[in-house]
Amino acid sequence: MTQPRILIACIGNIFMGDDGFGTEVARRLAGRPLPPDVILRDFGIRGLDLTYAVLDPYELVILVDACPRGGEPGTIYLVEPDPIEPASDARIEPHAMNPMNVLRTVQAMGGVPRRILIVGCEPAEIGSDEEGKLGLTDAVLAAVDEAVVLIESLVLRSIEDEPARVALQSQ
Repeated sequence: MTQPRILIACIGNIFMGDDGFGTEVARRLAGRPLPPDVILRDFGIRGLDLTYAVLDPYELVILVDACPRGGEPGTIYLVEPDPIEPASDARIEPHAMNPMNVLRTVQAMGGVPRRILIVGCEPAEIGSDEEGKLGLTDAVLAAVDEAVVLIESLVLRSIEDEPARVALQSQ
């Protein structure tokens, strides 16, 4: 039996303060052992690269990004987005990153990701293109390790659940 293929796709712009959350999570995960069929990539703001990566047949895609939802800065969220509605406004953004637009573009290109999870962190500060801000705030930096633990548990759970899914499919 093969393990599921999992993509951990980290997103963010290190020059825009807490928007660099995903990149810092990628850096921390890179120093930890991951199962062989887990691929870790820091996409930064390369939406086109992420679009093509998600077109591959992964069992699970975990997107890691700053995620403003109105909570306390540093709050970690686990979100399973609703199915993407077909949209005529799907567009490729080669130098920008909007995860939902990436998923719409994947769908418009005929891709059907099996399962998408978003591990997000409530930012305290996201700089603008004009002002720039290098580095994470203390609250978001403190949340990075929590996100790493959550991602590792999601990967482990996905791998452990694979035999059960295969047994159910063969009945």
